[in-house]
Amino acid sequence: MDGQTMTAAPVLILLGPPGAGKGTQARMLEEKFGLVQLSTGDLLRAAVAQGTEAGKQAKAVMEAGGLVSDEIVIAILRDRLAEPDCAKGVILDGFPRTTVQAEALDRLLAETGQKIDAAVSLEVDDAAMVTRISGRYTCGGCGEGYHDAFKQPAKAGVCDKCGGTEMKRRADDKAETVASRLEAYHAQTAPLIGYYEEKGALSRIDAMGAIDKIAADLGAIVEDATAH
Repeated sequence: MDGQTMTAAPVLILLGPPGAGKGTQARMLEEKFGLVQLSTGDLLRAAVAQGTEAGKQAKAVMEAGGLVSDEIVIAILRDRLAEPDCAKGVILDGFPRTTVQAEALDRLLAETGQKIDAAVSLEVDDAAMVTRISGRYTCGGCGEGYHDAFKQPAKAGVCDKCGGTEMKRRADDKAETVASRLEAYHAQTAPLIGYYEEKGALSRIDAMGAIDKIAADLGAIVEDATAH
């Protein structure tokens, strides 16, 4: 077990509300460090498609309209972590969401001498996030993106790129929806932040800045985690 501990692949968790840039940053970490992003939604779909034992259990629950239990998710995660591409390390996305799940994850990782090396909280300003997300809209013709405050077309209502006049907004980008999603995130994640802070594994990054600056800060955390 000592040998495993010395060479154990790093495990990172990205915490942050919708729109904080978790997906973008995870992809950049994958490219730079060879880490594998593990999204619980993708893992469930893949396990069901492959027909693994845990996948069959998950499929039965989902077809019955139920919520997949923590035990099944952990079993699917155990199978996935054993695959060769996870040898360089992983970024967990969407799990854990509760301290009960975090404790179960700790037990799973301990089986292979691993642990959570860093739980990174992408910190946002809620009011600014509501403005950032709710102001987005796109051209229905070519998909060019615009924003009420940051990027308006030269001529109001007319796309700079294709001249189209049909502009679209996503239903879940409404200010009220964004605000309630942020509220739900904070209520759900606050205990997790405390959990990893107590373990000395929590890092906080200002996620309102430039993408490259956030990536550099995250990269430094990963380098530190992989050095130990």
